[in-house]
Amino acid sequence: MRFAFKRSLSPVAYCALHVKAGTRYEDKNQGGLAHFTEHLLFKGTQTKSANTVNSFIERLGGELNAYTTKEETVIHATVLKEDLRKAVGLLMDIAFRCTFPDREIEKERGVVLEEINTYKDSPAEQIYDDFEEYMFDGTPLSMPVLGKARYLKKIDRDTVSEYYRKMFIPENMYFTIVADIEESRARDMVSKALDTYSTSASNGLEDGEGEAIAGSGQLGGNAPFEKSVSRHSHQAHCVIGARAYSAYDSRRIPLSLLVNILGGPMANSRLNLILREKYGLVYSVDASYGLYTDAGTATIYFGCEKANVQKCLTLIERELRSLREETLSPRALNSAKKQLLGQMAIAADNGEAQVLSMGKSLMTYGRVISNSETAELISGITAEEIRDTAADIFNPENISRLLYI
Repeated sequence: MRFAFKRSLSPVAYCALHVKAGTRYEDKNQGGLAHFTEHLLFKGTQTKSANTVNSFIERLGGELNAYTTKEETVIHATVLKEDLRKAVGLLMDIAFRCTFPDREIEKERGVVLEEINTYKDSPAEQIYDDFEEYMFDGTPLSMPVLGKARYLKKIDRDTVSEYYRKMFIPENMYFTIVADIEESRARDMVSKALDTYSTSASNGLEDGEGEAIAGSGQLGGNAPFEKSVSRHSHQAHCVIGARAYSAYDSRRIPLSLLVNILGGPMANSRLNLILREKYGLVYSVDASYGLYTDAGTATIYFGCEKANVQKCLTLIERELRSLREETLSPRALNSAKKQLLGQMAIAADNGEAQVLSMGKSLMTYGRVISNSETAELISGITAEEIRDTAADIFNPENISRLLYI
């Protein structure tokens, strides 16, 4: 198990266990197994009932949570620093000693089916899953994280247990801590908990700093598409986007800045200024960059009156063409860099965000990439790189579109 630690000055401690066990590692016709297993991690261990697992951290005034993505499952806890050892022990107990009682599986199956139904009632969220399903059709990245009801109904205890035994092993795990204690003490907590709860022959805690893991190449994909889906909703919802750079491609850095300029979370993003502030066509519009180990997606989402879809698309293409053909002025480029660096610094001031980011970096690159290293890369981006990146990613011939109307 790989381990990384960061000292903080807070009375609150954070710990997280990242497992390389996401949707893309499911076998065919098991869509949703990774996410379903994540739900079942809280349904009892060899020494704790489901109620005990769920209340153990809360009784200390802390929080216990988990999530699944297409490439990872993460369990994380927030506690007062004096209770960190208890939190570490619980995460290890969950990671290695779950029992998956049949009665809990049946109850949780109903919960996840309702979660899927709820998601279907949220077109602004559902459309992203559908977009990636079309974009990555025929590859391990096509299945939505929640899975599909027809597969979920067939998953039994043996299937869950087999997946758990296969994926939840120390060499497939990454443990991170952010706390106001000595690193040696944190390492000792994790090492002893690992020895206590895991029976794997590969037990052992390794320093997280090392050489970057080699990428697995670029995932094969499909031709650009344009699809419209009939939905009985007041608004039209639209995602346009294209295949983008993987987590191991150095061009991901200028693309991250480009996406933030185009439709980042701030009110001064180009698309927000034009679609909302100038013309009042949308309530929200945003651009995002999704990174995987062998692929990526750069997308733009907006929701609007059905009669205004084409006008929105025309205005978006105008902004994209400007970015493809013109270089940013030195003042605009420096302002965009400062804004992104400020957003990163504010996000990094949150202990939970830090511990989760450290685990993701450790799992992806074999080491924790520091904020200062990332900041240096962002500071070195040129206006020509932004223009060339826009021309490459947002080439009209590469763009796909999914419309709910």
